[in-house]
Amino acid sequence: MYCTVLKNAKNLTLLSSLAFTVFSAVGVLAEVCIVRGGSDPRAGIAGWDQAPPQTSVSADVQVKTLLDKMTAAGMAQPANLKEARAAYSHFYPTLSGAPENVFRMEDRHVPSRGGIIPIRIYAPSAEASLPIVVFFHGGGFVAGDLKTDDAPLRSVANRCACIVVSVAYRLAPEHKYPAAPDDAYDATKWVAEHAGELGADPNRIAVAGEGAGGNLAAGVTLRARERGGPHLIFQVLIYPTLDAYTTRPGWFADLPVVSRESANKVLAAYLPTVSDLRDPWVSPISANSLTALPAALIITDIDDGMRDQGEQYANRLRQDGVQVKVSQYPTMIHGFFMMAGHLDGAKKCIDETASALSGAFTIATQTAPLTAN
Repeated sequence: MYCTVLKNAKNLTLLSSLAFTVFSAVGVLAEVCIVRGGSDPRAGIAGWDQAPPQTSVSADVQVKTLLDKMTAAGMAQPANLKEARAAYSHFYPTLSGAPENVFRMEDRHVPSRGGIIPIRIYAPSAEASLPIVVFFHGGGFVAGDLKTDDAPLRSVANRCACIVVSVAYRLAPEHKYPAAPDDAYDATKWVAEHAGELGADPNRIAVAGEGAGGNLAAGVTLRARERGGPHLIFQVLIYPTLDAYTTRPGWFADLPVVSRESANKVLAAYLPTVSDLRDPWVSPISANSLTALPAALIITDIDDGMRDQGEQYANRLRQDGVQVKVSQYPTMIHGFFMMAGHLDGAKKCIDETASALSGAFTIATQTAPLTAN
């Protein structure tokens, strides 16, 4: 039975027949009924209803060749949960190129309100009081693990001369919202509280993530502001998922990797049966205020339904007095951060991420208090 519950649905006729189905972990089709509370939260965001300019991926020979390879492997647009998890755990890591050596890599487990969270720590040297980045992988909240971004995170650690902590948060549909954002915040808080033990500087902590992980990184900054910590100095959001509504015009384009249909499927797997998409930990772009958040680098790519929401989030950050840079990668595709073995644009993205973090950490060093709190 298809089910849609709408409140104050004026001007939301596009949603009137919305119904989501998704494969569960055991292959059973499930249905989700989403409660839309109040008016559309994007109404006050200039340009939300404008479709982003589209380019053809064929404009980049490397991207076209890679898409052909992904299509031949059946991984261009995973059709179900099993395929998505195979893509993020086994296929995409093969596209990252040869992993760099780091001084130390360590797998650990840290406590959270939901149990134990696996983390992976990358240290570029034995130097003490290094800055630290807490990173959240992509995968639509249903896929991904510590293997997903192993190679690019090694590169970031080496180029930035910072410790990187990768977090394997709980996945849906086994663990629905708010399991993932709870784990993201709890892991970040643990890192801050144990920074000295990790060889890190508690005054220089940043968060970063790609795709769904960008959503979690943004959500962590909101929670940290509301709860008085931990103190975060920077955020890197790589083609982030910041708006759970998929009625934006950009989603109706012919997208090469993440389609509107697949976005709806993972949303249905991630959210409980009745959810409010205006919840800022579901849709950070719906937060009433973005003041006092850490400075940001937001990376987007044109052939991506998430491109316009990332750029609009940047506009909101600016309006609320937060320093932000948007870096758009023409002709790149969603997920390209993981694909440095095949795409020059991915190598540039890794370098830009490391450079932005280095700059933020340098500024934090210059303005840090004489004694740690």
